[in-house]
Amino acid sequence: MNFIALDFETATHERHSACELGICVVENSEIVETKSWLIKPPSYPYFNPHNINVHGIYPEDVKNAPTFDEIWSEVEETLYGNLMIAHNASFDASVLRGCLDYYGIFKPKTQYLCSIQLAKKSWKNLESYGLKNLANHHQIKFNHHRADADAEVCAKLSLLAFERLFITEDEEVKTIFSKNLKTL
Repeated sequence: MNFIALDFETATHERHSACELGICVVENSEIVETKSWLIKPPSYPYFNPHNINVHGIYPEDVKNAPTFDEIWSEVEETLYGNLMIAHNASFDASVLRGCLDYYGIFKPKTQYLCSIQLAKKSWKNLESYGLKNLANHHQIKFNHHRADADAEVCAKLSLLAFERLFITEDEEVKTIFSKNLKTL
């Protein structure tokens, strides 16, 4: 299995307001790298207090951070040719699209899958399929709502789900989840 798990944190309700991005790279069913970038959003220095309460990232944390367009080439290189998985992928894909649109950057034809759908297919009848609940269910500890930690937990949960579903090849994901795969 080869994929990247991705997570965004935002400064405001606007989809182009990414203030942190985390990516976890999985190659041959092993996590090989997890990285994150603090991002100075277009709204800087304004951050919605609600968003700060969720992720704990303050304007001063991103004061000297690059803007999204300044990190995009490195991010794009990591995404290129890989399936992207995110927990509540519609949100993260919309943030990625929003940032790309805001900066006038061409959108790659990246396919993505939501790990919530993957979890629901793998573990029936759980009370909640939220990231924290799934992590607790599998005794995975992490710093919730920080992009690198959320991306890594998403990757770990996806690997566990693929194992439970006996999915061992990238092509099997495309076949089994063909109705759930979306394109950026």
